[in-house]
Amino acid sequence: MAGFSYTRADALRDGVLIDVTERAWEASFRIPVAVTAAAWADVVEWPETEPAIQDESGRLCDILFMASVVARAAARLGKRGRITFELCVVPRGGEVPERTQVDLHVGPGDRGEPVATIMEPGED
Repeated sequence: MAGFSYTRADALRDGVLIDVTERAWEASFRIPVAVTAAAWADVVEWPETEPAIQDESGRLCDILFMASVVARAAARLGKRGRITFELCVVPRGGEVPERTQVDLHVGPGDRGEPVATIMEPGED
């Protein structure tokens, strides 16, 4: 009997991963990029009920830019796998940015192709 395998495609379909590939191209990524739902809620999501000092589009752009800088630096240094990086994010209900950490993982996708995932530290 074959074992069960939960694929990246399954996670994208189920909303566990959010595909941001189109926006990632603007930040110089040349591989598919997704953000976990937990990371999205923490560092991208900006409710309409909050003051309009930020929006999701701008927050996503900032995170993708920082992730692309980290990915290029890691590639130059020959680092592979998961890389933790810091960014400043305005918390909900606040106005002053706070440092937070997220992880960038570049690894094989469902067919062995390179893909990137932005996630919370400790997420799989």
